[in-house]
Amino acid sequence: MTKSVTLTHPSGILKGAIKLPASKSEANRALIIAALSGEASELDNLSEANDTQLLQRLLKSDAVEINAEDAGTVMRFLTGYYAVTGQQKVMTGTPRMCQRPIKVLVDALRELGASIEYLGEEGYPPMKIDAFKGNGNNKLKVRSDISSQYISSLLMVGPMLPEGLVLELEGKIGSRPYIEMTLSLMRHFGVEANFTGNTITVPHQPYKAASYSIEPDWSAASYWYSLVALAQEAEIELPGLRKHSFQGDSAIVGIMEHLGVYTEFTEQGVKLIKRQHEHHFSFDFSDCPDLAQTIVALCAAKGISLELTGLESLRIKETDRIQALQLEVLSFGCSLQEVTEGVFRLELGLIENESFTFRTYEDHRMAMAFAPLALLRPTTIQEPRVVRKSYPRFWEDLEKVGFELKFEE
Repeated sequence: MTKSVTLTHPSGILKGAIKLPASKSEANRALIIAALSGEASELDNLSEANDTQLLQRLLKSDAVEINAEDAGTVMRFLTGYYAVTGQQKVMTGTPRMCQRPIKVLVDALRELGASIEYLGEEGYPPMKIDAFKGNGNNKLKVRSDISSQYISSLLMVGPMLPEGLVLELEGKIGSRPYIEMTLSLMRHFGVEANFTGNTITVPHQPYKAASYSIEPDWSAASYWYSLVALAQEAEIELPGLRKHSFQGDSAIVGIMEHLGVYTEFTEQGVKLIKRQHEHHFSFDFSDCPDLAQTIVALCAAKGISLELTGLESLRIKETDRIQALQLEVLSFGCSLQEVTEGVFRLELGLIENESFTFRTYEDHRMAMAFAPLALLRPTTIQEPRVVRKSYPRFWEDLEKVGFELKFEE
């Protein structure tokens, strides 16, 4: 197994057009909805990300034990899918997945009449799903400050419930664009829903077969924004991205206007143009938490002081992403501190290293967030295979724009 990859770039000049992977967020929702429609729907440009390939395989599997590996959407979406369609399954995953909480979703499904039993620690996988009993209840109150994936899982199965679903979201709504994405895809497949205030109403109704083309992944695009910001010169095109996107991570367009990259939308997609950056930046990542690692790494490298809020969900991702960032920015002499509850500040330092080495903590986004720093110093990324989770061709795409990569087995 590959232990690490060391990256250098001889010129610091980036030019090229990069075909991004498809959005696994869109793809995974579309796969569940298509399965619920019970008819043949045509899904084009499905993501090559491991999470999406895994979900495709599991939806076709007759096995009783379902291993979601390290894929959060797969675990949460299939839990709702199997529970409401009355399939008897045992849901499990990697050791880290079995440390990631699922109690909010399981409690909600139980209220709707699902039969779910924990096989280990209460509130965490593995768990056994039995036949759906139903109890006539269709009204739920659910905490909305942990993971939007719980909410999306419930919404997608909502039309299948005998009385539909009325979902009241309690507290600050995290990752709202991902909820909106789910509802938009549901509408595309014939289901009407109403989102007013903190309440979402989904009447009982059938899904209808439809065709849908998955958009390229804005999360993957964020690493190219970082690369352009750190390059000496850059001319990068990302075909297929839409100006009006369902994806919350399209927020990178507005963020990077402050941090050194202008986005020009064209008929083909987007063109990234390097520009001057600001020296201070603050942002609430509640709607796009997956961008936080990219922005922290970039600001630390460019000496931009940064204040972040909306990071609550990062504690329960592939790793504790806040802790991982706090450890890795030490390479720059920086520190990331929680100055008041929920408010983090990046304290800048001097970059004295002649090279960098970054740990990835089995987290694909740590690898890709820190890889662009190879434009400043030779950079070693440990466990480079983690990128297969969302962007399997990441290292190959870097080679296309002049990076030199040396893998250590």
